[in-house]
Amino acid sequence: MGRRGDPPEGPPEGPPGGEDEYGSVVFDESFVNAARVQEFSAVERMGDHARAVRSLPAQSRRAPRRILLLVLLVALAFGTAVYLGVRQPYQPAVSRPGETLRMTLVPLAPHGTVAGGTPEEVLDHGPAAQYRTGAAGIALPAVRRTDHFTEDQVTTALATVKDYLVASSVDPDVLTGGQVRAVRALLNPDQLDQFDRSMSAPAADGRHAATGWLVRFDPAEVELAAGGVRVSGALLVTERDAGALEVTADHTFAYALRPAAAAGPVGERASLYTVRRELHFRLDRDDLRRHRLTVLTSYVQAGPQDCAEDTAAVLHPLLAGRRATSTGPADTDPYAPGPAGAALCGALADRSGPSPAAP
Repeated sequence: MGRRGDPPEGPPEGPPGGEDEYGSVVFDESFVNAARVQEFSAVERMGDHARAVRSLPAQSRRAPRRILLLVLLVALAFGTAVYLGVRQPYQPAVSRPGETLRMTLVPLAPHGTVAGGTPEEVLDHGPAAQYRTGAAGIALPAVRRTDHFTEDQVTTALATVKDYLVASSVDPDVLTGGQVRAVRALLNPDQLDQFDRSMSAPAADGRHAATGWLVRFDPAEVELAAGGVRVSGALLVTERDAGALEVTADHTFAYALRPAAAAGPVGERASLYTVRRELHFRLDRDDLRRHRLTVLTSYVQAGPQDCAEDTAAVLHPLLAGRRATSTGPADTDPYAPGPAGAALCGALADRSGPSPAAP
């Protein structure tokens, strides 16, 4: 008969405290190391007043602290890397907004009939007689360093501007409506879209006239006569700021022109056509290294030419023996839709043609 408190199936077999009583308990190394008391050995218990157990010192908590410190260091290193990734100096710099070329073209109408003669006569007996031919007429001034640019850098700026003037005002291929790659290659990339639109869809809106970038004639109307292009003018370089130079170019280009072969029989009579270009350029340090520039403003006077002609795509010279049909600008309609704009016109001084000695 079982005792009170025994389970219904009877008392458990075996003596109390047997192995089965703690069978599910595993005394692994971590359990032993975590014990706060330790039993003395049999030899130690033989002494008088010997205690059965002794207290152990508390386990060191340095390991958890070291782990926490390591976690903090990793987090700090990660945060620093993220911060430096945002602020690191190798990120591409935000590019400055591109400059838009502002351009103005003023046609100059003659008072009477355009004088003519042989190419040599119109060039050698007129106001361009003392001008030099082609690139030789674009002389570089004496070069001096500025506060932030060396003499070599100033020379590079002037040489780049000269190359642009030669490509856009003297190159026969450009003058006669041919390729403009030589001009385009000298422009800062920020202006290429504006330049390309000016070439493909020229407009008299002060921003997209092809003739604001270069001198161009319609090869179906006129052709260059012998004698080349006569040029005279000046270049002025100044320091805009510590990061850029500015160059102002003011040159007059004299062309001997005659009717194109496609327009009829070509005679010896040529006429003098004059283009004055005042251009303002900027060249930053990157431009100097890459031999390119930004054209800021273009102010052009050209004649003899009829003021009523559209000069956005090409210039329309009046040739020998012709007169202007209009001495004033074309009508401006303030009620017309589209970009607003008013035509400009000037009168060509009589001295701007060949001298009376020319037949």
